[in-house]
Amino acid sequence: QVQLVESGGGLVQAGGSLRLSCVASGRISSRDSMAWFRQVPGKDREFVAGMAWGGATYYSSSVKGRVNITREGIKIMYLQMSSLKPEDTAVYYCARAPSAIVYDTPARYRYWGQGTQVTVSS
Repeated sequence: QVQLVESGGGLVQAGGSLRLSCVASGRISSRDSMAWFRQVPGKDREFVAGMAWGGATYYSSSVKGRVNITREGIKIMYLQMSSLKPEDTAVYYCARAPSAIVYDTPARYRYWGQGTQVTVSS
């Protein structure tokens, strides 16, 4: 079993920055893919960014150029977000899968954190 815990969310003004963290524990592997998703009420969970075990990174078009996904070892993943917009307001989730491929589909991920709220005020 794998446990994921996110932190770093909060309230920020438009144009501001936040760094989200995701700490993994349990039966994790250096060959897992990792990703960040976000969700607003009434909408599907949306892919934000992902990192393959080899280090390749992927971003959604809505955030590309404004966010950066990084990791520290195999346990910690970060999402650095800048130039935040009100439409970035959502609950952000980290996800992990025993896969070499980064998927943008939530169903492909086996493990999820509890989420951290990001609110961007205008």
